[in-house]
Amino acid sequence: MQVKGQKKDQKTQKVKPKVYKQEVEIRQGMTAAALAEAMNKDFDHVLEALLNTSVDLDSLEKDTVLEERWIKEVVTRSGMKFRWAKLSTSREQPNKDACRRPPADPNLLVPRPPVVTIMGHVDHGKTTLLDSLRKSQIVSSEAGGITQHIGAFLVQLPTGEKITFLDTPGHAAFSSMRARGANATDIVILVVAADDGVMNQTVESIEHARRAKVPMIVAVNKCDKPQADPQRVKQELLAHDVVCEEFGGDVQAIHISALKGDNLLALAEATVALAEVLELKAEATGPVEGLVIESRTDKGKGPVTTAIVQRGTLKRGCVLVAGKSWAKVRFLFDENGCAVREAGPSTAVEVVGWKELPSAGETILEVESEQRAREVVEWRSHDEEQQKLQEEMIAIEQKQKLHLEEYRREREGLSHLSWRQRKVALYRANKTRFATRPSERMQSDQLSLPVIIKGDVDGSVEAILNILDSYDAQQQCELEVVHFGIGDISENDVNMAEMFGGEASVVAMFDVTVGKKKVPVAGCRVQKGQLDRRFRFRLIRGRDTVWEGSLAALKHHKDDVQTVRAGMECGLSADDDVDFRAGDVIVCFEEVEAPQVTSWDPGF
Repeated sequence: MQVKGQKKDQKTQKVKPKVYKQEVEIRQGMTAAALAEAMNKDFDHVLEALLNTSVDLDSLEKDTVLEERWIKEVVTRSGMKFRWAKLSTSREQPNKDACRRPPADPNLLVPRPPVVTIMGHVDHGKTTLLDSLRKSQIVSSEAGGITQHIGAFLVQLPTGEKITFLDTPGHAAFSSMRARGANATDIVILVVAADDGVMNQTVESIEHARRAKVPMIVAVNKCDKPQADPQRVKQELLAHDVVCEEFGGDVQAIHISALKGDNLLALAEATVALAEVLELKAEATGPVEGLVIESRTDKGKGPVTTAIVQRGTLKRGCVLVAGKSWAKVRFLFDENGCAVREAGPSTAVEVVGWKELPSAGETILEVESEQRAREVVEWRSHDEEQQKLQEEMIAIEQKQKLHLEEYRREREGLSHLSWRQRKVALYRANKTRFATRPSERMQSDQLSLPVIIKGDVDGSVEAILNILDSYDAQQQCELEVVHFGIGDISENDVNMAEMFGGEASVVAMFDVTVGKKKVPVAGCRVQKGQLDRRFRFRLIRGRDTVWEGSLAALKHHKDDVQTVRAGMECGLSADDDVDFRAGDVIVCFEEVEAPQVTSWDPGF
């Protein structure tokens, strides 16, 4: 049955179609680029949405921070709706780091061997002394007499006492590694040559020991030489507040000859005597604590560390954490390469089983399980990432501030011009800067030296980087560390080190008739830098250099030119008969033989 009026109601009821509007998440302080990205639009869309508003479009850049009202205006004009981004509800991760244990119960402490660092100036006999003490021939394996990395080993005296020696590099430049050695040691033996006296590196060693509050013993070496003068050495040490016993001080001075082995027993006895006074003890039970003395990658063993055990007893199967790396100990080796089952306090061992290579100087802590180790490493990585983000935010804010200041300076002199006049002026001012590629912008007449650093162990690389950190002659020659790492120099390193200024690829070949002779011409596109006819050229095919010489002609279209810049096409012919092929690379370079001297003093 039809109800009266039903048809009329059906006609009058109109269902409005639901209009879908894209929702845009906005937040305070959005840049124009960020707003465009949130809307899935490009930057020009934002500009168009702000037409006929009071916003100065001339000054609007991608990194310009928009006011709240203009953010809303752009979204609304685009037929979209906005919603404010929710405040982050993520809480800070709980600190899951591993840390050292509280001080041990004095009743649990047992005597331990002293850890001794040998320090001194290069060529004062430091390595020879260590060689004599441990009866090995490490001197012969060292190039140029410089110890390339920290070694650690245990020496047992005839009387049964044990001493663990650390060997730190003797050059002044390697101060960071010496400082690390001093912080891991109980006693410093300062080696000073009787025929040379106190040198700069000697003074540095004294300062490191003093900062670490470590007592010293002076070993006056090379006393067998005719020109030796031990008394002069001890008097020179007075100027640096190192007062030997014969002058009323508390520093023992032993006259030795490391080369001949003279008086070494007296030096060892002096070390043991000082250790007894210090009453060195440690807890041999509980979770292990230690220090990474050196780290390296072994072809057969993988990541390997030399470690000093400071507390507890290290055994196979222990799970360790150092920095952002962890290990389940697979093998332990002593200084002679022999496998050992365990290592107690003050013992130096090589640890095999690291997942990644920890840095020298990192603290080693034992944890209860692999899961706990992963948790610690994850937390440390997260913490480091947060710190980096914070530093990056500060850097970005600083960069934005500088950019804004530069932007305002550029426009101060243009305020009286019209919108179009300002556009033209800015275009003319910036066309050179923006026409070139980033790689070309970095090229200049400034002298520069790119450096790649590869070392056998982590400590050596770190020490060299610290040397380069002291470089202070950038105005004379710019020093750029392109890459650094551990291991042998690879083909990738060599490729990275290539610093050619101009480079072009051969697109096509054709012959041009000059008189009655056909001359082969290579049609090229310049990929980077510029080709300069005055310089020399090299033709590279694959990895081989096919030809090297000078150009007979360089043309752009039909004109003879001196230079051709990146992005341009050109035709070139060589002085010699050269077989150009498509895909060849042509490199332009200048040979300059001129010794460069800077004011930088690296300290050795």
